[in-house]
Amino acid sequence: MSMAAQPLTAEDPALSPWWLRTMLIVMVVGFATLIAITSLAYRNAPPIPVHVVDAEGATLFSGEDIRDGQTIFLKYGLMANGSIWGHGAYLGPDYSADALHRIGEDTAAAIAQQQYQQPLATLTPAQQAAVHAQTAVDLKTNRYDDASKTLHLTAPETAAYRQQIGYWTGYFLEPARNGGLKPGLITDPTELRQFTAFVTWAAWASVANRPGETHSYTNNFPYDPSVGNTPIADALLWSALSLIVLLAGVAAVLLAFGKFDYLGWISRGQHIHPHLVPGLASPGQRALVKFFVVVALLFLMQTLVGGAVAHYRADPGSFYGFQLERIFPSNLMRTWHLQTAIFWIATAYVAAALFLGRTLRSDEPRWFAGWVHLLFAAFAIVIAGSLLGEWLGISQMLGQWWFWLGNQGWEFLELGRIWQYLLVVGLLVWFAMLWTLVRPRMLSEPAAKPLVTMFLFAAVAIPVFYIPALFYGAKTNYTVVDTWRFWIIHLWVEGFFEFFATTVVALTFYQLGLTRRNVALRVIYLDGILYFAGGLIGTGHHWYFTGHTNFNMAMSAIFSVLEVVPLTLLTLDAWDFVRTTRGDCDVCGKTIVIPHKWTFYFLMSVGFWNFVGAGMFGFLINLPIVSYYEIGTQLTPNHGHAAMMGVFGMLALALMVFVLRQASDDARWSGMEKYVKVGFWGTNVGLAMMVTLSLFPSGVLQVWDVVQNGYWHARSLDYIGSNRSRMIEWMRLPGDLVFILGGAVPLAIAAFKGWMGLHRPADN
Repeated sequence: MSMAAQPLTAEDPALSPWWLRTMLIVMVVGFATLIAITSLAYRNAPPIPVHVVDAEGATLFSGEDIRDGQTIFLKYGLMANGSIWGHGAYLGPDYSADALHRIGEDTAAAIAQQQYQQPLATLTPAQQAAVHAQTAVDLKTNRYDDASKTLHLTAPETAAYRQQIGYWTGYFLEPARNGGLKPGLITDPTELRQFTAFVTWAAWASVANRPGETHSYTNNFPYDPSVGNTPIADALLWSALSLIVLLAGVAAVLLAFGKFDYLGWISRGQHIHPHLVPGLASPGQRALVKFFVVVALLFLMQTLVGGAVAHYRADPGSFYGFQLERIFPSNLMRTWHLQTAIFWIATAYVAAALFLGRTLRSDEPRWFAGWVHLLFAAFAIVIAGSLLGEWLGISQMLGQWWFWLGNQGWEFLELGRIWQYLLVVGLLVWFAMLWTLVRPRMLSEPAAKPLVTMFLFAAVAIPVFYIPALFYGAKTNYTVVDTWRFWIIHLWVEGFFEFFATTVVALTFYQLGLTRRNVALRVIYLDGILYFAGGLIGTGHHWYFTGHTNFNMAMSAIFSVLEVVPLTLLTLDAWDFVRTTRGDCDVCGKTIVIPHKWTFYFLMSVGFWNFVGAGMFGFLINLPIVSYYEIGTQLTPNHGHAAMMGVFGMLALALMVFVLRQASDDARWSGMEKYVKVGFWGTNVGLAMMVTLSLFPSGVLQVWDVVQNGYWHARSLDYIGSNRSRMIEWMRLPGDLVFILGGAVPLAIAAFKGWMGLHRPADN
């Protein structure tokens, strides 16, 4: 053992207070910068004009039409079909890119006729180049008058706007042409005009130069050389500099791990043995097992609707001969796919935290089991009510209540506003239960107090940092909404849930006797320091092209690359998760038998997918210059599947398996273990097949098409419906089948058997 290793003592001395101080300092600085960037979104967002007029000064549409058009976009769930500025779904086009290219074509045609009295296609290459250069100049010229709040469109832009109303009318008619929307989704002329106003505004913001700059409000996104949209210099500069920061960060942390061998998950040279005995669950813990039946069923539902979404890309006109879109259109399927993922993962974390919290006490409060039942009922109401509401909302059956009870329309935050309020209340009740359960004076082991303090600190962040989801409405400026939206997607889902998960795993290791208190504390502090250093400011890598200025690009590019560093460390410790199941005590020489083999196997897969999905694939699309071409292509769901399922999903499954094992005696577990084993291999092999056979190659080819033909083309039906693209989509089917039949189904059986097994002794 090196001199840097922790000494063998009966008790752990208190850690240096600078661990906690450093984490808090990093967190304060990170949040201060993030709040500053967020405040700038209000100031620098693309303006919504009061009036939009043609060359003669006649009003074409108003600012209220733009806001109403955004409402139409949300009410009909179109963000679960296509995207604006790259953010949204991938079945349909990027509406802003499509509108921009059509405006560019109409402008070029008008210039060609005006200057050469010929159609553009008949001109010489030199003449065509001159026309496109003039088109870029015309469209890049910002004709918004801030004093009068009026936007002036040229004659070609006006003609393009009017023609687009007919184009979008046709788009919404036929499911085979729009990625599986309900036939004739939007037919009302007023709604079609308002929707066109919204996408026209989004296209204008994509190309018109920001005042005082030589690039647009969206930093020249989307890529379309025909209208003058090419990468800005900042995207190249900050991408290059971020690589230097990444190498420096990895080197610094690896140096620290090399020098101080007490860093990491696993204790070495310590006298440690398990403290928890499987099969001796308390009544409250037994009541928590039903949460994991819901987890397993939601997981199964997510995989089934995910398969349907994938089929809409492969064969949008038919679902094996059945017109599925008439009942379950693609935008509803994708909404459910995202919402069920968030629900089952969050439910697993919430239930596992209460289960683990109970292990910290020698007694069980009389109120605990009853409140577990009430919390379960509350979660069931929110989950079932929101999923049903989304169906009714997208089906236009809720009238004016669509935003409150149905589907808000924002990607990842589709559930109605009332369900969001109830979710916040439910999470606050959960935290109150957790705090009452494990407050310091109730602990059976006072030495665990520092761990429990961090556990509660991470837990309270879950309800608190979901609150920004309530900061906007259907008509709030798109840039502002997308800013707050990623406070949830990145900070809540990818951030504080990740930090909370770290505390849960560390506390689990401690309770199982696999690690000393100080080792667990160091892991929590180090993860917090590294996450807050990169993840807070790094939230802005989602905002490169949504109306933010280059200040955000500089900050987020530099700091977001540091998110890879803690993922590298987790990979270094991945094998230790398996080694702990069959190790020997370094001090007494006795064999350590840990009856949680499959829990640790799932944890090992978390380490693998964290590095591959969040690290490799996440880092790839974090660079501004790569994100410029990649955002909204299949490389995005490639990263999403590998990171969301591979990291958060596998961790949730690890916690489910842990609870099921702790709540089952050896006899019951022997009947469940085979299903868990199959589920482990099915989920991991199926996910690997999805990524390697379909998502990654499809994404690479789509990015290539972006570079060759422009972003609008790579997101168009012409590309998505091509034979090559369809073939790659069909190649996803084997991975989906392995994942569903070999992963989700066996795990659902295991969860159901574990829950039913708890009731058999009472029946006998």
